[in-house]
Amino acid sequence: MTAISTPVLLALAGLGLGMVMGATARAGRFCTFGAIEDFVLIRKTLRLRAWALAIAVAMICVQIMHHTGIARLDEVFYLQSRIGWASSISGGLLFGLGMSMVGTCGYGVMVRMAGGDLKAFCSFLVLALTGYMTARGITSFIKVYSVDQIAVDAGAAGGQGLPHLFAWATGIDVASLWLPAGLIIGGTIVLWCLKDAAFRNSRRDIVAGSLIGLAVAGGFLATGWLGADPFDPIRVQSLTYVLPLGETLVWLMTFTGASITFAIAVVIGTFAGAFAIAILKDEFYWEGFDDAREMRRHLIGAAAMGAGGVTALGCTVGQGISGVSTLALSPILTLASILLGASFGLHWLLSGSAKEALGILMSRSPN
Repeated sequence: MTAISTPVLLALAGLGLGMVMGATARAGRFCTFGAIEDFVLIRKTLRLRAWALAIAVAMICVQIMHHTGIARLDEVFYLQSRIGWASSISGGLLFGLGMSMVGTCGYGVMVRMAGGDLKAFCSFLVLALTGYMTARGITSFIKVYSVDQIAVDAGAAGGQGLPHLFAWATGIDVASLWLPAGLIIGGTIVLWCLKDAAFRNSRRDIVAGSLIGLAVAGGFLATGWLGADPFDPIRVQSLTYVLPLGETLVWLMTFTGASITFAIAVVIGTFAGAFAIAILKDEFYWEGFDDAREMRRHLIGAAAMGAGGVTALGCTVGQGISGVSTLALSPILTLASILLGASFGLHWLLSGSAKEALGILMSRSPN
């Protein structure tokens, strides 16, 4: 029997993990922007806790893998010594603002599109195009020669991981800090999630958050362990939904001369998983824009998400869950910026005034 090649094996793993992501979001109503919206507008934390649980589960699993050495987690780009704080902040703010205009993130766009949402389909095309352009196209020059030039080097600490920085400050051996840090931070987040009675009684949210966290950890396991080909090692990564959307679009257009990758397979699997649940639950129906104004908002928002997500090197999943689970500093900075950008965008849409939205965020009445 012919052995399955590493690229094919990784593509199958990505397809499976993507299906879990898509099915979970559709069946469990898991939505990162929905979590932000609930908290910002009505101070409801149920979906926010599901998102936090996903981060905690991924973090604990990832740090166990890092401790046992079953995945090459020391090779992830999140832990590089260069901290591009300007890219993280500007990209995160832009992505968050775009997310508020579209009403979901790149991950949510795939899930909605699988249910027949033509607004999400248009957003997918624009997000994929602008993201790819910002990474490898004509607009990449703006990013490369502006915010990408501003960074802090954490080489003296050995990297930008929180254990790196703590070990550098205290003199403690960094190798002994990863697992305790993951367990303490992850465990604290789990306790915060379970502190709420409504969340403890919401089996759907607990299961959804847990499955998403396990899928993200599975991404690192697949690329770090299955992708450890001595002749052609695969870059260690996990799930993200900005640049891979553009890569998927290119792959669909150049199928006969292109090869499927782990990231592309995740995108396809996400759509397939969400589509299957939409059909099973009889939730598939065509939905379009109400008017030109709504269409304009979605297209501008999708463009902002594509450019912002690539600038920040990830989205609410790519940085907010995958990146944070590695205990790197940049993803935490990016996640905070996304939350701020989305909160500002929500208040702006509701009030119709950027000045008033800024005043609300700064906890004072606008002049």
